[in-house]
Amino acid sequence: MTIEYTVTPELRVKLKEPFGTLIQGSFTDTMSKMKELVEKGKPSRIISVGDVVSRNLQEHSVHPQLTIIDNKSLRNQAMPEMVTAEKTVHVANPQGTITKEALIAIKEAIYKNVHTHIVVDGEEDLLTLIAVLYAPENAVVVYGQPYTGIVVVKVTPQKKTQVKKFLKAMKPLENLNKKKTV
Repeated sequence: MTIEYTVTPELRVKLKEPFGTLIQGSFTDTMSKMKELVEKGKPSRIISVGDVVSRNLQEHSVHPQLTIIDNKSLRNQAMPEMVTAEKTVHVANPQGTITKEALIAIKEAIYKNVHTHIVVDGEEDLLTLIAVLYAPENAVVVYGQPYTGIVVVKVTPQKKTQVKKFLKAMKPLENLNKKKTV
């Protein structure tokens, strides 16, 4: 496993803020609004990141082309796997990082446009950034905002630029592993 990016404490604070449009409300309310957005916006793809939001989308007949989950909700409650997909990929991605294998799995799933289910051993939250980076324009990436609702990120050149800035601000592995020489 190769860690490509590690979140910094400063960036972690920034990433707590919604990265797209926050839709507040109950599961039913947020899914109803999501369905309206899909019908009006006709996104090129739908990508969901997170167990609860992915499950709710499926239950409300909104079917993401790519789901990225870790079989947990709020990092500690086991969630059973939810749907069958054309392809299921398992990747390791420790909390607060983005691994090379997770990055490649997302990139391949988006480019191949096959209904893919990525199951993460670790944490999937930061993988939202990779999904936005590689998704085609006019795609939407949806993730949960705990205790509040969902966040819908419409993929635009501006959002991709913002992701690149976030990734640049993260510490690459080699900076974390440098040993001081005396």
